[in-house]
Amino acid sequence: VQLQASGGGLVQAGGSLRLSCAASGRTFSSYTMGWFRQAPGKEREFVAAIRWSGGGTYYADSVKGRFTISRDNTKNTVYLQMNSLKPEDTAVYYCAATAKSWITMVLRTLGGYDYWGQGTQVTVSS
Repeated sequence: VQLQASGGGLVQAGGSLRLSCAASGRTFSSYTMGWFRQAPGKEREFVAAIRWSGGGTYYADSVKGRFTISRDNTKNTVYLQMNSLKPEDTAVYYCAATAKSWITMVLRTLGGYDYWGQGTQVTVSS
């Protein structure tokens, strides 16, 4: 599986962005997808995940209520709608995929994913 993230940019605090992650391969619908982010000088951290069926979604506490993860299996694409953005949301955002049926706790970790995209920069100005 190859992943291509896009949609990042510069936005003012309070604004919105929608990230997209396009995946190659015919088995996209069977993969659980995740979004992570990494700010300068910090470790990569979990943002959100969605199971292959779209029935299970999970969020980091820091983005809950502001970000929404979704997927369109007909387009092999997962989205991250980001609203009410804050300067602390500034980071490089990465999408990731796994074919394994991990428990939720594992999906919140980097080790839960087998494939990673190249990242897209999100900058939120105050």
